[in-house]
Amino acid sequence: MSSSPRVDVDGVSVSPDHFINGERVASACTFEDRSPLDWTWKLADVARGGALEADLAVGAALAAFPAWSALSTSERGAYLERLATLIDRDVERIAHVECLDMAMLEESLRLRVIARGARNFRAYAQLARDYQARRWSSNGTENTVLRMPAGPTIVITPWNAPFMLSTWKCAPALAAGNTVVLKPAEWSPLSCSLLMDLVSEAAFPPGVVNVVQGLGEEVGTALVNDPRVRRISFTGSPETGRVIGEAAAKNLVPFTAELGGKGPFIVFADADLDAAAQKAAVMYDDGGQVCLAGTRLLVEESVRERFVELFEAATKRHQLGDSRDPATTVSPLIHPEHLARVEGFVERARANGDTVVFGGHVEREGGLWYRPTLIEPRSNDSEVVQREVFGPVLTLQTFTDEDDAVRLANSTRYGLSAIVYTSSGPRALRLGERLRAGTIWVNCFLVRDLTAPFGGTGISGIGREGGDYALDFYSDLKTLQIKEGTTHG
Repeated sequence: MSSSPRVDVDGVSVSPDHFINGERVASACTFEDRSPLDWTWKLADVARGGALEADLAVGAALAAFPAWSALSTSERGAYLERLATLIDRDVERIAHVECLDMAMLEESLRLRVIARGARNFRAYAQLARDYQARRWSSNGTENTVLRMPAGPTIVITPWNAPFMLSTWKCAPALAAGNTVVLKPAEWSPLSCSLLMDLVSEAAFPPGVVNVVQGLGEEVGTALVNDPRVRRISFTGSPETGRVIGEAAAKNLVPFTAELGGKGPFIVFADADLDAAAQKAAVMYDDGGQVCLAGTRLLVEESVRERFVELFEAATKRHQLGDSRDPATTVSPLIHPEHLARVEGFVERARANGDTVVFGGHVEREGGLWYRPTLIEPRSNDSEVVQREVFGPVLTLQTFTDEDDAVRLANSTRYGLSAIVYTSSGPRALRLGERLRAGTIWVNCFLVRDLTAPFGGTGISGIGREGGDYALDFYSDLKTLQIKEGTTHG
């Protein structure tokens, strides 16, 4: 299969093809990739892979694995650090393409998100080098825990922040000595194609990093069912996570999944209400398409009126518009299908008798913008409370005391994140103990330490990423026991 000509995406040259064994590979079929900023704007016809491309990519990763895994952590780290330097160089062009492809705010992509990709590669290169094997003596033996590279790894990423999330998974897999096949979401594949250009420029050996594009039910299914695969990492919906989990179980492949959230945003009466309201309004950024967002506002009853007043004022300062414009704070939704999904949640809430406090409609005819929306549900069992909307739709509920707040916060099947606003240190510690969530922020949001574990409880996911937790996942651990007194040298 020969490669296709590169396409011009608003001044940036992008390959629409797969990247397999160090080469660009076309497919017999393609799929259209359109910009959420203007759905009439076709960015590219992208190679649509299937079982053939999946087989080629996994075969390439398998063939490259022995030599790559045999390198020292320092040797592998040098490749990762070269790649990080190239990402730093190309932040602006990657940010521009990703903005056009999935509509995240370009300023945010340029200043924060894409650069995080470079940080991921540098961090894992260093963590792998710094690993200190656990050693101890027992039962007359000297014991050492060692890491072994696991083998070909499948990485499947979502359509929101595709570049950063791809690096978040690929970096530890590569640092651990695994080879990778990356499958980006079909709604936003182009920035991952740019990443492969940089992988090539950084002179990674052929087959160490591969990309196959296409639909989940076609090429994704083929990848996760391949018995040669030894690790799978997925970010997406619980429904797809269950399907991938079944495939992983069939082949006894370790599997991590981050599957979204329905985070509580808890505001106590002793909080800085203005700061809490300002931060709550940030949950509408990027069209609410952020899994970590605190979308369930839980406010102490005594300050409900004041908080809602402040929150509505903060929300009115949002600007819906072109994500390339620095003045824009709320981007369009990714796809007409997703817009229809968000609209469906709001219309069913209305029919259920839930109160739409503000918003609740499309911003402009023919566009993908949806007004920031606040809904006061009839009960905690309302669908809009219990299911992830993944759009600019928040709910408002009140609580009477700390126990009531915890009860509401823990009342969904999700458990990815939680946000708490309080001036009480002891309360912050108590809530930290009692809330069921993988990450809990107190008086802040989206502060990330790359060495901390990241993941969810309940249907928000399985396993943990971040720091040594990720490197352990991408490795097979073994214990070496040597009888004391064995001659060394």
